[in-house]
Amino acid sequence: MRCIVTGGAGFIGSALVRHLVAQGVTVLTIDALTYAGNRASLRDVEGKHAHSFLHADIRDRAAMDAAIAAFRPSRIFHLAAESHVDRSITGAADFISTNVVGTFTLLEAARGFWADLPAAEKQSFRFLHVSTDEVYGSLGAEGLFREDTPYDPSSPYSASKAASDHLAKAWARTYGLPVVVSNCSNNYGPYHFPEKLIPLTILNALAGRELPVYGAGENIRDWLYVDDHARALDLICAQGRVGETYNVGGRNERRNIDVVRAICAVLDELAPAKTPREELIRFVADRPGHDARYAIDAGKLERELGWRARETFETGIAKTVRWYLDNDWWWQPLRARYDGERLGLAR
Repeated sequence: MRCIVTGGAGFIGSALVRHLVAQGVTVLTIDALTYAGNRASLRDVEGKHAHSFLHADIRDRAAMDAAIAAFRPSRIFHLAAESHVDRSITGAADFISTNVVGTFTLLEAARGFWADLPAAEKQSFRFLHVSTDEVYGSLGAEGLFREDTPYDPSSPYSASKAASDHLAKAWARTYGLPVVVSNCSNNYGPYHFPEKLIPLTILNALAGRELPVYGAGENIRDWLYVDDHARALDLICAQGRVGETYNVGGRNERRNIDVVRAICAVLDELAPAKTPREELIRFVADRPGHDARYAIDAGKLERELGWRARETFETGIAKTVRWYLDNDWWWQPLRARYDGERLGLAR
């Protein structure tokens, strides 16, 4: 088995690469190493015969054609994307360029390669387009996002991902390219770039800095441990039905304020400070278009493919905090060039 993972030096991408290599898969990681791409996240697989790395941009058609033709993958996992809502609000152009134009470019490169494959290889080839539940917009107090929930994106980021989802599905319907799409809830775990809520809270709390929480902290997210997600992506690409969408969620809904308090409690237990870290919490002005609630119905994935999340939020957050305590070699260089504030919004 030979797989390409675009965005494989990112948070979810690197978890998938580590998972695939551990399963004996030969992997080519393609990453442009933009703000959140980090080759240090691939340290466990770098130098292994089963893994190679290509520094390239998915918008570069010639580079994508050459990489795919040389590597001859049986599967392409497409995770490369600009992925931060706050940054998209003040810099939407990069999100449209990478997430929309880049996805189009990669789909065309994959289609050209796939069209010339021998019949058996053509039949088994798969292209998994990995997306987000944010394309569905915002939920009220009740209900869950299902695969047939209408798209209603709220931010430039989610709009760009919605557009890329539509492109992937259109290439399946129009050209017959064997595409499968996945939409996931909020991920957390090791190697998460430090401006996102959970790693930001962990590292700021360790440093005794204020812990910023948007609004009143009432926004709800469904949290998915990243290694559970990596297993799901492998399974969906291998066994998912062509042209279908599969939602991936951890069934772990939490208010943002409760997430921050849980992190404080775990840190106070593992690395006690003079005062409880919950006292560092500060509520800040909410961001524009902040969706109230996301929650995934993962029933289709569970019924059809037999996937289950192994981590509860409690077990996953404990593992995550412990990882950051034990792996300052990874995050200290990032903090040296990134000061621990939220990125993207005007100060």
